Amino acid sequence: MAICLRRTHGMLVASFDGWFEIPWRTNQMHLDNRTTRSELPFVVRVLIGQSCKTTNGLAMLQEPFRRSVLAMLLGTTVALSAGALVPNMAAAQDARSILRATFDNWRADSSHVTTSMTINRASGTRNLTMKSWTQGEKKALVRFTAPARDAGNATLQVGNSTHVFNPKLNQVIKLPASAMSRSWMGSDFSYDDLARSDKVIDDYTHTLRGMVNVAGGRAHVIESVPKRGVPVVWGKQVLTIRTDGVLMEVEYYDQVGKRVRVMTTDRVGRIGGRPYPVVMTMRTDAKPGQFTRLTTESAEFDIPIPSYLFTRSNLQNPRD
Repeated sequence: MAICLRRTHGMLVASFDGWFEIPWRTNQMHLDNRTTRSELPFVVRVLIGQSCKTTNGLAMLQEPFRRSVLAMLLGTTVALSAGALVPNMAAAQDARSILRATFDNWRADSSHVTTSMTINRASGTRNLTMKSWTQGEKKALVRFTAPARDAGNATLQVGNSTHVFNPKLNQVIKLPASAMSRSWMGSDFSYDDLARSDKVIDDYTHTLRGMVNVAGGRAHVIESVPKRGVPVVWGKQVLTIRTDGVLMEVEYYDQVGKRVRVMTTDRVGRIGGRPYPVVMTMRTDAKPGQFTRLTTESAEFDIPIPSYLFTRSNLQNPRD
């Protein structure tokens, strides 16, 4: 078997009896007018060293080495191909880790937050106040406290199960999964939004798309597309996350790639010893001029929360 070496566009190409060729980059190697053995990967240099002779870059291997050469070169090719996938795999893991850290910063192990909500419409403006509690990744309770006509309306999310309580009807209703993307209380936010749901982490595949400048520093841009077979509303989400873990923007796209709405962080502050998205605004593209703004008035993180809080009984008859 003959190994022929040639130089092409900054690559060193090894041809094996004309069966196949393997290119190696030589951008970090010194090339003169001659091709040298030192430019070959270590495994090939060793094998050539065991051949009968080399002349002008042509190496004739003895028969005992034919199979070992092929096996090792094929192994090298597979390894190089697999190695090319590593950066993409690492990037996907990094993107997911960034999202996980962001939601951990947002929710912590547990939280108790008081928020005001302003709903702006052409017909006027509504102002509401709510309290929310979260524990871990799967439990959340949100209850409106003002104005009087909306006080008592609440949503409980435990795992994949969501229940809402309407005090006027004095009734608890279980929401189907398809209702989680619907508007809550006439706002631009959905039930999932207000529960600060982290379903995007597990239901989507994530890719880092680069870095951008944002208020307060630099931010990662992450594109998230739904995993095959997972029932989700959005065909894509693009999240911009500051390097300190603050969610700065989320763009929501439908199944045909058209942007439907966008959530932005308008002000970042320090709450509970951490950088936090204090003011967040959701806008719907098809309805310019209307928006819903959430302002965090106070927050506590990593606090003990009684287990009864996340029960249907407490949803209907609050003890908080």
